[in-house]
Amino acid sequence: MSKQTPEPGSGHLRDEEFQPEILVSDTVFEGAVWDVRSDRFRYNDGEITRHYVDHPGAVAVVAIDDQDRVLLIQQYRHPIRHRDWELPAGLLDIEGEDVLVAAQRELAEETDLAAEHWEPLLSTFTTPGGSDEVVHFFLATGLSAAHSTHMRLDEEADIRAEWVPLADAVAAVLDGRMRNALLVGGVLAASLRRARA
Repeated sequence: MSKQTPEPGSGHLRDEEFQPEILVSDTVFEGAVWDVRSDRFRYNDGEITRHYVDHPGAVAVVAIDDQDRVLLIQQYRHPIRHRDWELPAGLLDIEGEDVLVAAQRELAEETDLAAEHWEPLLSTFTTPGGSDEVVHFFLATGLSAAHSTHMRLDEEADIRAEWVPLADAVAAVLDGRMRNALLVGGVLAASLRRARA
């Protein structure tokens, strides 16, 4: 029986997991935050070697207040030599920590805020050609001050936080004025969800 192509919008369109036979897998660089791996694996009739960032994964928070403003933070990112606008976000670097708990922790650590309501928004592979990183996004509402404040070091020491109308953030993304991938995905997904509601 031939495999039929699903109709657009049918709900059948999805990424497909595939597990090739791994012949060799080595850590070729061990970093402070993530490592670089080299895998040799069977694919079709041959063997392929690929190097990629072995990433613990991350969470990102789209925090929206009662005035339909989204909380953005700005901090220096050395690889791109920019102080880019971002969502509160962070690594899944605590063994066994639930992704929602990690999102709540990151919102508190980076913005000194807590949220009453949390909804999963989306998950993304950030750079599937070079990293196994998965980012889990949450929509946070019912915001209030966290029970404690956090000391921030290095690039986080001068984080700037700003409440921005969600429509203005969407416009900045579409105009190319804000290019952080997590911000782009989170802001557009939150805007679409609110429009559908």
